[in-house]
Amino acid sequence: MPLLQRSSLLITGGTGSFGKSFIRYALDNLDPTRLVVFSRDELKQYEARQLFGDDPRLRWFIGDIRDQSRLLRAMHGVDYVVHAAALKQVDTAEYNPFEFVKTNVLGSQNVIEAAIDSGVKKVVALSTDKASSPINLYGATKLTADKLFISGNHYAAAYPTRFAVVRYGNVMGSRGSVIPFFRRLAEAGQPLPITDLRCTRFFISLGQAVRMVVDAFDHMQGGELFVPRIPSMKVVDLAQAIAPGAAMTDVGLRPGEKLHEEMISPEEGRRALALSGGRYFVIQPDLAGWGYRAPEAATPVPADFSYRSNTNDQWYTSAQIAELLAGKEF
Repeated sequence: MPLLQRSSLLITGGTGSFGKSFIRYALDNLDPTRLVVFSRDELKQYEARQLFGDDPRLRWFIGDIRDQSRLLRAMHGVDYVVHAAALKQVDTAEYNPFEFVKTNVLGSQNVIEAAIDSGVKKVVALSTDKASSPINLYGATKLTADKLFISGNHYAAAYPTRFAVVRYGNVMGSRGSVIPFFRRLAEAGQPLPITDLRCTRFFISLGQAVRMVVDAFDHMQGGELFVPRIPSMKVVDLAQAIAPGAAMTDVGLRPGEKLHEEMISPEEGRRALALSGGRYFVIQPDLAGWGYRAPEAATPVPADFSYRSNTNDQWYTSAQIAELLAGKEF
């Protein structure tokens, strides 16, 4: 039985794409005694309430993770927290850097402090491939947040609270995804702008992302950074699957954008293990003064290991991409 079964849960950023998918999964499969949806946009909360039919297990908290006192109130009596709230647009971060610092860094520390003070048992924070060897402000704030959550286990060493992180790539179908953007252009008969025809990316479905977070609660001791083992995808293959035969234009990389994405850097690879079953890698903490032990059912990765979208040993075929776009998961 999953650890989260019949528990009191809270998700920050709960009205985003991941949040709504997590809520649906939890209501259908985990039967929470209470699920607190914490987010700052009243309109999105109203729309989500309609979506879930005012399920009595849900509690709706308007609040910002920049406000630690509001987090403390929301976390009262909560067993487990999923931290999904973040500012995420790469180009917006370059123009508004300190706003991203206040939400992604200071807000993350607020979640850590509130969870410890509220007696939360476990927290899983969502990260991004852009946090590995970051070259943009968004990625840098998420790398900082990752390190805050890992080090949060030191803060909580004498308390029951433990923290872990999950890191994955682009989410298919999420708000802001390139997929609906390409579809709109294709319907209008316009060419698809590709930042660079050589680009490769990691893509994961919303369902895969949700199940990964649920699995992380089951596997974590505290201090781990979990990474899914998933196929890579060429962006041109994705574009052709969305709009077969459509014209494509090479528009060049945007500021802060990588040609290929990375989920485990060579430096992190020295601390990486492959969990049994082959579904996840786990990056172990540098310093673990809270009693962390390496997972027993894990094997070391090869020397000089890194995990990049262009050197991955698994790739989606064109047929699989089409099936993913149709909603099939692997």
